[in-house]
Amino acid sequence: MTDLIALKAANELRWANAKLTRNFTGVAKRLIASEPKARYQAVSVKTGVPWPFLAVAHERESSQDWNRSLAQGDPWSRVSVHVPAGRGPFRSWGDAAIDALVNCSPHAARNKDWSIGGTLTMLEEYNGLGYAARGRPSPYIWSGTDQYKSGKFVRDGVYDPNVVDSQLGCAGLLMAMMALDPTITFTGVTIRPVQCSPSSGPPQKPATTILAPSILHPAKGSFGAFVITIFTAIFKRK
Repeated sequence: MTDLIALKAANELRWANAKLTRNFTGVAKRLIASEPKARYQAVSVKTGVPWPFLAVAHERESSQDWNRSLAQGDPWSRVSVHVPAGRGPFRSWGDAAIDALVNCSPHAARNKDWSIGGTLTMLEEYNGLGYAARGRPSPYIWSGTDQYKSGKFVRDGVYDPNVVDSQLGCAGLLMAMMALDPTITFTGVTIRPVQCSPSSGPPQKPATTILAPSILHPAKGSFGAFVITIFTAIFKRK
């Protein structure tokens, strides 16, 4: 069984040392464009999974094809045949994405650690831990950086150490996206599904208008206040 704590530490170290060896900018611009970003954020609100995770997983699974599922790249309008198999059909890309994150291993919607190490490790779990079991950097994460040289599962369960992954990896995509969109950060804070807006505190009492002392409104304890009290008492008896 893979030691996930050690894998997080390894991914954090690789992130700190990684240098890009390919051009990620064009794909990164496509992933953070306003329309796809809004679609990713809509799923993020319902699952608690940060939208950049969705964007890079979508790119890896189907080159951001909105007709294919986030889970494994199969068409979401039909029952999936690749792992996870037997999912769907779904009504929309968003419904398929929610199913992938909530109901399918590694259940990314349950993750509590969205630091960079936690995010990269969850992405690696999402693809499979076969590379970590071999002590190799996952191309799903590190392809296109100097942290990856070769080795790839060419199909489920079949590993070829000489094949070089031609796709861009998630880590490099995230780096390029962060350079373009400064709102993308990794602080370890979990994004939780939005429910109702909590009250910011108990209702505030309306402000009371304080009048300056005058003949009609003398200061408390003054001679004027005493005179007003006498007149009030006289008129009440009439």
